[in-house]
Amino acid sequence: MNYYGESVTRLIEQLSRLPGIGGKSAQRLAFHIINMSKDEARALAESIVSAKTEVKYCSVCCNLTDSDPCTICSSSKRRRDIIMVVENPRDMAAYEKTKGYDGLYHILHGAIAVTRGIGPEDLKIRELISRLDDSVKEVIIATNPTVEGDVTAVYLSKLLKPLGVKVTRIANGVPVGSDLEYVDEVTLSRALEGRAEM
Repeated sequence: MNYYGESVTRLIEQLSRLPGIGGKSAQRLAFHIINMSKDEARALAESIVSAKTEVKYCSVCCNLTDSDPCTICSSSKRRRDIIMVVENPRDMAAYEKTKGYDGLYHILHGAIAVTRGIGPEDLKIRELISRLDDSVKEVIIATNPTVEGDVTAVYLSKLLKPLGVKVTRIANGVPVGSDLEYVDEVTLSRALEGRAEM
């Protein structure tokens, strides 16, 4: 039943399509947006449209960015001899918050999940391989400690070792079954320090 009128109902329906937002949360967000000033609402709408139209993949690491290459890849302060491979940009951001890693990243945009029809060809693995030259000495595999993350780590290890690069995996300081973006900085730092060669 349409309690609030067409516009509000449509807004609630659109918000409820976002991951992790149920009907009640969507309703709360909708009412918050309605109570915003027109300028605040316009700024929110413009930021959504801008993110959708201007954000692209970094041509180097496949991170989401509005400048190419991204700020991490273009930084002169980053080590060029080490690449950390993560599943998504949120995982990269989690490691950046630790301030304990100064190398480069590569974002896969997922993990191998055969049951969901996601294979190696669906990830940014070709782009990773193309980055490996004589200057890269180590690839740290920092996929999530899940079945899919482990399968991806093993696949990457078998693919990268014959290329003569050292392949390491983050240590198991990260709880199994968790997503890196939700793990605290101390645990992430310890996992990075305790990585082992695969």
